[in-house]
Amino acid sequence: MENKKTYLIAGASSGIGLEIALQLKAAGHTILAMSRSKKTLEEHTDITFLEHDFMSDAALPEIPNAIDGLVYCPGSITLKPLRALKDDDLLNDFRINVVGAFKFVNAYSANLKNSDSGSIVLFSSVAAQTGMPFHASVAASKAAVEGLTKALAAELAPKIRVNCIAPSLTDTPLASQLLNSDAKRLANAERHPLKAIGEARIIAKSAVHLLVDAVWTTGQIIGVNGGLGTIFK
Repeated sequence: MENKKTYLIAGASSGIGLEIALQLKAAGHTILAMSRSKKTLEEHTDITFLEHDFMSDAALPEIPNAIDGLVYCPGSITLKPLRALKDDDLLNDFRINVVGAFKFVNAYSANLKNSDSGSIVLFSSVAAQTGMPFHASVAASKAAVEGLTKALAAELAPKIRVNCIAPSLTDTPLASQLLNSDAKRLANAERHPLKAIGEARIIAKSAVHLLVDAVWTTGQIIGVNGGLGTIFK
């Protein structure tokens, strides 16, 4: 394959991260998949697995080779009313969403510098810019990811592009408790102007575009949200 590239994806064992890995692999690229466990990756013998838990203090695996793109997918959905939130809720959300993303980029940005078009994709949430009840903890941490995206984009340009996708509710294992009945699925779909719940494969397509094709795009927060928080219908 011409223009074959190497991509490192954190949180690649399920959900959006797995879809990104599979779409890039199908396009002929080399995939390094980082996750707590191999799980669904075992059948994909042509994907290199790297074990790491971003809630731990363990050092990230060393990667000596050049990388063309980084994607950080680990995240959280902590939905609690203000009176029920504890300090640990906010600290844990910040650790997985913000500190994890920072450590990931900090560890591997040097690997990107030999690429002719290095790219980083982080993940926020529609809740970072649209006020929603019970979202205080996750909204705060995801808003920090958006700030991190813009700061890194400024610092790493022109060699490396940094962008962020802000999805609405997406049908993934992380969101399973919000979508575990027909009534919940219908109610959540109806909240969106496009009357549908997000699909991992659709979010992944946006990430792949930012990694591979969006060569004049950096510092952007891309809402892939079914219109929620952007239009009213």
